[in-house]
Order: sequence, then C-alpha cells, then structure tokens
Amino acid sequence: MGILSRLSYVIKSKINAILNRAENPQETLDYSYEQMRGELQEVKRGIADLTTQKKRLEMQKKRLEENVEKHNKQARQAVEQNREDLARRALEKKKSKMSQIEELEGQIQDLQNTQDQLVDKKEKLQRRIEEFRTKKETMKARHEAAEASAQVTEAITGAGNEMQDVNRAIERAEERTEDMEARAAALDELEETGVLEDQLSGKSDLERELEGVSSDAEIEQELDTLQAEVRGESAPAPSNAERELETETATADTGNGSDVEVDDAAVDEELEELKSDEESA
Repeated sequence: MGILSRLSYVIKSKINAILNRAENPQETLDYSYEQMRGELQEVKRGIADLTTQKKRLEMQKKRLEENVEKHNKQARQAVEQNREDLARRALEKKKSKMSQIEELEGQIQDLQNTQDQLVDKKEKLQRRIEEFRTKKETMKARHEAAEASAQVTEAITGAGNEMQDVNRAIERAEERTEDMEARAAALDELEETGVLEDQLSGKSDLERELEGVSSDAEIEQELDTLQAEVRGESAPAPSNAERELETETATADTGNGSDVEVDDAAVDEELEELKSDEESA
C-alpha cells in the first residue's frame, strides 16, 4: 500500500469515526423514512404521467375510429353514386386510419402494462414504508429507553463525564479540608507545647507561670482571711513564701509604675457598717 493510499485510508477512517459519533439513530431513521416516502411520491407521479399519456392515446384512437366510420360511410355513398374512384379513396383512408388505430392499441397496451407494474410496485413500496414506519417507531422507542437507562446508570455509578467532574471536585474539596484540619491540629499542638507563644502578650512562658502562681497564692490568702473573720479569729500570719511572693508582686507593681491609692475614710465607713450589721444581728 502506497503512501497516498494509506493517507486516504486513514482520512476515511477518521471521517467515518467522526460521523459515527455525530450520527443520531433517531434522526437517521426519520431521514430514511422520508427518503422512502419521496420514492413513493416519485412512483405515484410516474403512474400519473403514464395514465395521462395513455388517455391521450385513447382519445386519439377514438378520433381515428370516428374517421374510419366516416370513411366507411363515404365509400358506401360513392358506390351508391357509381363513383368507384371516390369509394376507393375513402377505403384507402379508412385502411390508413385502421393501421394507426392498430398501432395506437399496441402503444396503449404497453402503457397499460407499465402502469400495472408501477401500481404493483407502488403497493409493495407502500407496504414496505408502513412496515418501516412501525419498525422505526419501535427502534426509536428502544433507543430512547436505552439512552435514558444509560444516563440513569451513569448518574448512579458516576461513570458519566459530568459525574466524573463532580467526583473530582468532591475529592479536591476533601483534600483541602483534610489539609486544613491537619494544619489546625498542628497549630493547636504547637500552642500547647509552648512552641508558639502569644505574640500579643509579649510575655514569656516563665512570666505567665509566675503570674499564675501569684494569683493562686493571693486567692488562697484572701480565702484564709475570710474564713478566720467568720470564725472570729485573727487573720493568720503569712508564711515566708507568701511574704516573699507579696514582696515580688509589690516590687513588680512599683516597677511598672502602677500606684494604688487607698481611701481610708471609705474603708472606715465600710467597717462601721459591717460592725452595725453584726450588733443588730
């Protein structure tokens, strides 16, 4: 096989593949049905033309038969008048017309035979068209049912192109979600271990731990004082650790420049109110 032959074969195969993909069975069946109906119309027109031609020949034959009858009368009249010459001429015309009539009868018979054949073909073609029409509708219904079934199956199984796009979108969303979850878990773990410090507070881990211990110690001391007051006891003396912690706290407050002013009159007034409440109770 030469290069040109191979190239022609490849091009034809490509075109055939494209046509197969583009071909719609329903449209093809409808087109074939219309083609057959067109052929039926051509046959009907052919029958009509033959019938018209046959009618023309029959009319011509009828006119010739009338002329034959006329020439026959003329010959008879000429014989009655002893005009053999006229009678001979009339009979010659009669014979000529009868020959034409015989020829026309042959043509008319041929047209009639052709017409009968066309009518028979028309009936066969018409039956074939009706059968094809029934088969066409059946095939179209089967094709529509198969196409619908395939679409439903593709939607269920995700085998279709659209469902594949949807599945890929879902997979990408799941991957991004898993990445964000892993990042959030990693940040939480780093924050718990102290690797990531609070950048807004500006304090180290040690400073935050000391503040927590100081706050707890102050709460415990205040609780002990309240309990002693309720029992009528004097407030317990702070321990060495508590005194050191208070000293550190006071020093830190002084270093930070926070001055706390106490209103003695207000404190005395509150103490008097508490004392009056206890006496009235």
